[in-house]
Amino acid sequence: MLSGGFTKEDLMQQQILTAAKSLFKVYGLAKVTMDDVAKAIGKGRSSLYYYYKNKDEIFDAVVMIEIDEMFAAMTRAVEEAFGVEQKLHAFFLTKLKVLREKKAFFKMLDVGMDADALSNFKKTQIVHHNRIIRQESTLLEALLTEGINKGELRKMQAPELEVLILVLLSSLHGLKRELDLENDHAKVVPIVDMFTRMAMYGLNS
Repeated sequence: MLSGGFTKEDLMQQQILTAAKSLFKVYGLAKVTMDDVAKAIGKGRSSLYYYYKNKDEIFDAVVMIEIDEMFAAMTRAVEEAFGVEQKLHAFFLTKLKVLREKKAFFKMLDVGMDADALSNFKKTQIVHHNRIIRQESTLLEALLTEGINKGELRKMQAPELEVLILVLLSSLHGLKRELDLENDHAKVVPIVDMFTRMAMYGLNS
Protein backbone atom coordinates (compact mmCIF):
# COMPACT_ATOMS: atom_id res chain seq x y z
CA MET A 1 0.00 0.00 0.00
CA LEU A 2 1.44 3.36 -1.05
CA SER A 3 0.88 6.73 0.58
CA GLY A 4 -2.67 8.03 0.28
CA GLY A 5 -4.09 4.52 0.45
CA PHE A 6 -3.29 3.73 -3.19
CA THR A 7 -1.76 0.45 -4.30
CA LYS A 8 0.64 -0.01 -7.21
CA GLU A 9 -2.28 -1.51 -9.11
CA ASP A 10 -4.35 1.63 -8.47
CA LEU A 11 -1.57 3.86 -9.77
CA MET A 12 -1.03 1.69 -12.83
CA GLN A 13 -4.74 1.82 -13.69
CA GLN A 14 -4.67 5.59 -13.25
CA GLN A 15 -1.70 5.87 -15.61
CA ILE A 16 -3.42 3.67 -18.20
CA LEU A 17 -6.66 5.64 -18.10
CA THR A 18 -4.94 9.04 -18.12
CA ALA A 19 -2.85 8.05 -21.14
CA ALA A 20 -5.84 6.53 -22.93
CA LYS A 21 -7.94 9.65 -22.34
CA SER A 22 -5.23 11.85 -23.85
CA LEU A 23 -4.95 9.58 -26.89
CA PHE A 24 -8.73 9.34 -27.39
CA LYS A 25 -8.97 13.13 -27.17
CA VAL A 26 -6.42 13.63 -29.94
CA TYR A 27 -6.98 10.68 -32.29
CA GLY A 28 -10.48 9.38 -31.52
CA LEU A 29 -11.46 5.96 -30.24
CA ALA A 30 -11.12 4.08 -33.55
CA LYS A 31 -7.48 4.96 -34.23
CA VAL A 32 -6.08 4.26 -30.75
CA THR A 33 -4.77 0.74 -30.08
CA MET A 34 -3.71 -1.12 -26.96
CA ASP A 35 -0.13 -0.79 -28.23
CA ASP A 36 -0.55 2.99 -28.36
CA VAL A 37 -1.73 3.11 -24.74
CA ALA A 38 1.05 0.79 -23.59
CA LYS A 39 3.68 2.86 -25.40
CA ALA A 40 2.31 6.06 -23.83
CA ILE A 41 2.99 4.73 -20.32
CA GLY A 42 6.28 3.03 -21.23
CA LYS A 43 5.00 -0.52 -20.73
CA GLY A 44 4.44 -3.60 -22.84
CA ARG A 45 0.96 -4.37 -24.15
CA SER A 46 0.77 -7.44 -21.94
CA SER A 47 0.87 -5.18 -18.87
CA LEU A 48 -2.45 -3.65 -19.91
CA TYR A 49 -4.23 -7.00 -20.19
CA TYR A 50 -3.75 -7.59 -16.48
CA TYR A 51 -6.17 -4.71 -15.85
CA TYR A 52 -8.31 -4.49 -18.99
CA LYS A 53 -9.29 -7.17 -21.52
CA ASN A 54 -9.46 -4.78 -24.46
CA LYS A 55 -9.66 -1.16 -25.57
CA ASP A 56 -13.42 -1.06 -25.05
CA GLU A 57 -12.97 -1.80 -21.34
CA ILE A 58 -10.41 0.99 -21.11
CA PHE A 59 -12.76 3.38 -22.89
CA ASP A 60 -15.67 2.47 -20.60
CA ALA A 61 -13.47 3.09 -17.55
CA VAL A 62 -12.37 6.47 -18.92
CA VAL A 63 -15.95 7.55 -19.59
CA MET A 64 -17.07 6.37 -16.15
CA ILE A 65 -14.43 8.63 -14.60
CA GLU A 66 -15.65 11.55 -16.72
CA ILE A 67 -19.23 10.92 -15.60
CA ASP A 68 -18.24 10.55 -11.95
CA GLU A 69 -16.25 13.79 -12.06
CA MET A 70 -19.20 15.65 -13.55
CA PHE A 71 -21.64 14.26 -11.01
CA ALA A 72 -19.27 14.99 -8.12
CA ALA A 73 -18.93 18.62 -9.28
CA MET A 74 -22.71 18.98 -9.52
CA THR A 75 -23.22 17.43 -6.09
CA ARG A 76 -20.66 19.76 -4.49
CA ALA A 77 -22.22 22.81 -6.13
CA VAL A 78 -25.70 21.85 -4.93
CA GLU A 79 -24.51 21.16 -1.39
CA GLU A 80 -22.72 24.52 -1.19
CA ALA A 81 -25.80 26.49 -2.32
CA PHE A 82 -28.54 27.70 0.03
CA GLY A 83 -32.24 27.40 -0.73
CA VAL A 84 -33.91 25.40 -3.46
CA GLU A 85 -33.69 28.13 -6.13
CA GLN A 86 -29.94 28.57 -5.66
CA LYS A 87 -29.47 24.81 -5.56
CA LEU A 88 -31.34 24.44 -8.85
CA HIS A 89 -29.25 27.22 -10.36
CA ALA A 90 -26.05 25.51 -9.18
CA PHE A 91 -27.25 22.18 -10.61
CA PHE A 92 -28.00 23.65 -14.04
CA LEU A 93 -24.96 25.91 -14.29
CA THR A 94 -22.44 23.32 -13.12
CA LYS A 95 -23.81 20.73 -15.54
CA LEU A 96 -23.41 23.06 -18.52
CA LYS A 97 -19.97 24.30 -17.44
CA VAL A 98 -18.56 20.82 -16.87
CA LEU A 99 -19.90 19.58 -20.20
CA ARG A 100 -18.27 22.57 -21.90
CA GLU A 101 -14.95 21.72 -20.24
CA LYS A 102 -15.20 18.10 -21.38
CA LYS A 103 -16.43 18.92 -24.87
CA ALA A 104 -13.02 18.51 -26.50
CA PHE A 105 -12.74 14.95 -25.22
CA PHE A 106 -16.19 13.78 -26.30
CA LYS A 107 -16.06 15.63 -29.64
CA MET A 108 -13.23 13.48 -31.06
CA LEU A 109 -14.40 10.04 -29.96
CA ASP A 110 -16.25 8.90 -33.08
CA VAL A 111 -13.73 10.27 -35.59
CA GLY A 112 -12.68 7.68 -38.20
CA MET A 113 -15.25 5.03 -37.26
CA ASP A 114 -16.78 2.80 -39.91
CA ALA A 115 -20.53 2.05 -39.92
CA ASP A 116 -20.31 -1.00 -37.63
CA ALA A 117 -18.03 0.70 -35.13
CA LEU A 118 -20.24 3.79 -35.13
CA SER A 119 -23.33 1.66 -34.50
CA ASN A 120 -21.69 -0.03 -31.51
CA PHE A 121 -20.45 3.32 -30.26
CA LYS A 122 -23.99 4.74 -30.36
CA LYS A 123 -25.19 1.80 -28.25
CA THR A 124 -22.46 2.49 -25.71
CA GLN A 125 -23.42 6.16 -25.68
CA ILE A 126 -27.00 5.23 -24.80
CA VAL A 127 -25.82 3.11 -21.86
CA HIS A 128 -23.71 5.96 -20.50
CA HIS A 129 -26.46 8.51 -21.17
CA ASN A 130 -28.94 6.42 -19.18
CA ARG A 131 -26.50 6.23 -16.28
CA ILE A 132 -26.10 10.00 -16.31
CA ILE A 133 -29.88 10.50 -16.35
CA ARG A 134 -30.34 8.13 -13.39
CA GLN A 135 -27.71 9.93 -11.33
CA GLU A 136 -28.99 13.39 -12.20
CA SER A 137 -32.58 12.35 -11.52
CA THR A 138 -31.60 11.08 -8.07
CA LEU A 139 -29.78 14.32 -7.21
CA LEU A 140 -32.58 16.49 -8.58
CA GLU A 141 -35.24 14.49 -6.74
CA ALA A 142 -33.37 14.90 -3.44
CA LEU A 143 -32.97 18.63 -4.09
CA LEU A 144 -36.64 19.16 -4.90
CA THR A 145 -37.88 16.93 -2.09
CA GLU A 146 -35.83 18.97 0.36
CA GLY A 147 -37.41 22.14 -1.03
CA ILE A 148 -40.90 20.66 -0.64
CA ASN A 149 -40.21 19.54 2.92
CA LYS A 150 -38.94 23.01 3.83
CA GLY A 151 -41.98 24.71 2.31
CA GLU A 152 -39.98 26.39 -0.47
CA LEU A 153 -41.93 24.47 -3.11
CA ARG A 154 -45.55 23.42 -3.26
CA LYS A 155 -46.52 19.88 -2.32
CA MET A 156 -46.69 17.40 -5.17
CA GLN A 157 -47.19 13.68 -5.56
CA ALA A 158 -44.42 11.34 -6.76
CA PRO A 159 -45.78 10.92 -10.34
CA GLU A 160 -45.89 14.68 -10.88
CA LEU A 161 -42.42 15.10 -9.41
CA GLU A 162 -41.11 12.39 -11.72
CA VAL A 163 -42.56 14.15 -14.77
CA LEU A 164 -41.15 17.52 -13.67
CA ILE A 165 -37.69 16.02 -13.27
CA LEU A 166 -37.90 14.53 -16.77
CA VAL A 167 -38.97 17.89 -18.22
CA LEU A 168 -36.18 19.76 -16.43
CA LEU A 169 -33.45 17.34 -17.49
CA SER A 170 -34.70 17.12 -21.07
CA SER A 171 -34.84 20.91 -21.30
CA LEU A 172 -31.34 21.21 -19.86
CA HIS A 173 -29.96 18.77 -22.43
CA GLY A 174 -31.73 20.76 -25.16
CA LEU A 175 -30.15 23.99 -23.93
CA LYS A 176 -26.76 22.30 -23.94
CA ARG A 177 -27.15 21.35 -27.61
CA GLU A 178 -28.24 24.87 -28.58
CA LEU A 179 -25.33 26.43 -26.73
CA ASP A 180 -22.94 24.06 -28.49
CA LEU A 181 -24.33 25.13 -31.86
CA GLU A 182 -24.03 28.83 -31.08
CA ASN A 183 -20.70 28.36 -29.29
CA ASP A 184 -21.38 31.51 -27.26
CA HIS A 185 -20.23 30.86 -23.70
CA ALA A 186 -21.27 34.35 -22.58
CA LYS A 187 -24.90 33.26 -22.82
CA VAL A 188 -24.58 30.40 -20.32
CA VAL A 189 -25.19 32.35 -17.11
CA PRO A 190 -28.13 34.50 -18.32
CA ILE A 191 -29.72 31.40 -19.87
CA VAL A 192 -29.35 29.47 -16.60
CA ASP A 193 -30.76 32.45 -14.71
CA MET A 194 -33.86 32.47 -16.94
CA PHE A 195 -34.20 28.68 -16.91
CA THR A 196 -34.06 28.62 -13.11
CA ARG A 197 -36.76 31.29 -12.81
CA MET A 198 -38.97 29.37 -15.24
CA ALA A 199 -38.35 26.13 -13.34
CA MET A 200 -39.28 27.76 -10.03
CA TYR A 201 -42.48 29.13 -11.57
CA GLY A 202 -43.43 25.69 -12.83
CA LEU A 203 -42.62 24.07 -9.49
CA ASN A 204 -44.79 26.52 -7.58
CA SER A 205 -47.76 27.02 -9.92
